[in-house]
Amino acid sequence: MGGELVLIAIILIVIMLVISCIRIVPQARASVIERLGKYHVTWQTGLHFKVPVIDRVARQVSLKEQVGDYFPQPVITKDNVTMQIDTIVYFQVTDSKLYAYGIENPLLALEKLTATTLRNIIGDLELDETLTSRELVNSKMRAILDDATDTWGIKVNRVELKNIVPPREIQDAMEKQMKAERERRESILRAEGEKKSAILVAEGQKESRILAAEAEKQSTILKAEAAREAKIREAEGEAIAILKVQEANAQGIRLLNDANPADNILTIKSLEAFAKAADGQATKIIIPSEIQGIAGLVSSIKETIKE
Repeated sequence: MGGELVLIAIILIVIMLVISCIRIVPQARASVIERLGKYHVTWQTGLHFKVPVIDRVARQVSLKEQVGDYFPQPVITKDNVTMQIDTIVYFQVTDSKLYAYGIENPLLALEKLTATTLRNIIGDLELDETLTSRELVNSKMRAILDDATDTWGIKVNRVELKNIVPPREIQDAMEKQMKAERERRESILRAEGEKKSAILVAEGQKESRILAAEAEKQSTILKAEAAREAKIREAEGEAIAILKVQEANAQGIRLLNDANPADNILTIKSLEAFAKAADGQATKIIIPSEIQGIAGLVSSIKETIKE
């Protein structure tokens, strides 16, 4: 009975030992395995079996892209301006073996290497270049870090300068410069606006004068045409009046001829004609002694018209 219990205990221990040696590596992770203290293999995602006592999981490595957000570092520019700059590094482990054995503390080493690389690059730039050349600094740092971390099994994907904080006096000077620049731009915009406004006003006045001159010209033309029309109508009226008078005179002579007046009537008409000739203005009317001859002349005219 005691021997059976021992056998069962041994079997349970063996089962538990076998179960404990079964390993599952999750997605985007890797396990570095040592056998008898020496690197043996790197387990990728999936199910694996570890030899009891002989094999050991030396390191679990994440293969995801990681972010290193480092504290601000004091750096000195080429023109001796001290600034505080903090950086962000995006990196990824590409070789688990090198990551485990390449350097003692890869993350700390990457942080220190980032700080020294930043100081070296900024030391070759002046203040204005540092503030306006972020992309240049980012690309240089990424290239240097990526090359230096190859032996650590790390690939640097991206480097960003998070903040650049110059000294307080430099910030005050920059703010004053920006304010002056904004005021200058405002003055230029105001002057351009006033110039455009003056041009528009002048053009409007010019158009107004042109339109007024055109209107005056049209008015003068219309007045001249109206005056010409009035004169034409007046002349036509006078011509019609003259024609009517002539027609009336002719009709009167015709009626006079038809009536066959006596000589004394003609004499009286001649006297009336003399009176009309005087028009009431003359104080004397001289009647020719040959008035009878005039009457005879009228008779001759009458005879001529009849013929």
